[in-house]
Amino acid sequence: MYINRETGSLLEKTADTRPLVYLNGPRQVGKSTLVHNIRTRKEINYITFDSPMVLAGAKSDPAEFIASLPKDKLNIIDEVQMSPEIFSYLKIAIDEKRMKGDSTCLYLLTGSADLLALPSLSDALVGRMSVLTLLPFSASESRTANYNFIRRLFNEDLYYHKYADEGLLEVIKNATYPELAVNRHIDRTQWYDDYLTTILQRDVKTFADIRNPEKVVMFLSVLSQRAGALVNNSEISMEIGLDNKTYDKYKASLIHTFLVFEVRPWAKPGRINKRYTKSPKLYFTDTNMLSYIMKRDIDDIYVKDRATFGHLFENFIATEIMKNLTSLNHVDVYHFRTADKKEVDFVLENHHGEVVGIEVKLAGSVDAGDTKGLKVLKEEVGENFRKGIILYTGSEIVPVGAGFWAVPVNYLWNG
Repeated sequence: MYINRETGSLLEKTADTRPLVYLNGPRQVGKSTLVHNIRTRKEINYITFDSPMVLAGAKSDPAEFIASLPKDKLNIIDEVQMSPEIFSYLKIAIDEKRMKGDSTCLYLLTGSADLLALPSLSDALVGRMSVLTLLPFSASESRTANYNFIRRLFNEDLYYHKYADEGLLEVIKNATYPELAVNRHIDRTQWYDDYLTTILQRDVKTFADIRNPEKVVMFLSVLSQRAGALVNNSEISMEIGLDNKTYDKYKASLIHTFLVFEVRPWAKPGRINKRYTKSPKLYFTDTNMLSYIMKRDIDDIYVKDRATFGHLFENFIATEIMKNLTSLNHVDVYHFRTADKKEVDFVLENHHGEVVGIEVKLAGSVDAGDTKGLKVLKEEVGENFRKGIILYTGSEIVPVGAGFWAVPVNYLWNG
């Protein structure tokens, strides 16, 4: 059964107007499935560099490889980061096409690495390539709801509504890689063992000369204890035993292979304000992967360890925000924290400068004291502040102050 992805419609629109599209994202999130199911004006010619023979041909004679691709079809090249040799020839082919006034997509590339982090690859295609990202299933996608809560937050008013209990833990467990969400009989520990081995042996090496893979595993373990916390690079590098240069290289490889991501701090546009914290916060792309790295069973955490589950809950919200952002243009996510520790977990800002603040609370009720950080953010933003919400585990959308709402987490997947 094919499950529609939010990124699909944006991918189709982009392919109609741009000569080259790069769809990146973690391994096993359904990139190949998505590109095979997009609606396009052209027939599809699919090539994958997972085939040793195809990859060898592209590497040995990249000019001939690109020249041999049909000009009347949409050429999908999977795992393109494995053959950097073809990029300069892609540039030539695209420029020739643009000279003829044709801007429709000729090449749709997919890969499990962030090409923009590799200057030797991306520089050739600056201004010619649109980059989209596909992440694991969102809660909405796993429930086939096709619901983007960020779009709704900016475009619609909130009103009183009561939700039925839908089982938060099961929602989090299914907001994951498609294979795990669809096949509940898979041994998840073994699946993550195999997944991480593949990442370490193949993708991480694209970004760094990793001589000690065990350091990467240790790095992930250390980061798992800091999910949702401010990133202190000096402290983390010291704990792992890496010098600053090597630490930066390892950290970048984890980010660019989509194992983890950072949320930047928000500051008032056009003004540097020393009152704001300048450190990013770090999260894992998959909350179930996070519990695996912690060597903890997520069911056991949910029942016996409320404090740890609170961190997993915030990580889950962070991933849901990122997944919903992949199908939207011109909305960014930040966190907000002042020097006196007034904070908001997530700040969404669109290209008009309009802001929505999101605070996360693992509790069944909300009171006025939970809006402290949102009030400070509202004062800083001014008239562009759209609303502030506190995502909680209760059942009712209710106002908790002027412009502030308590919103059940169910809102993320159920309008």
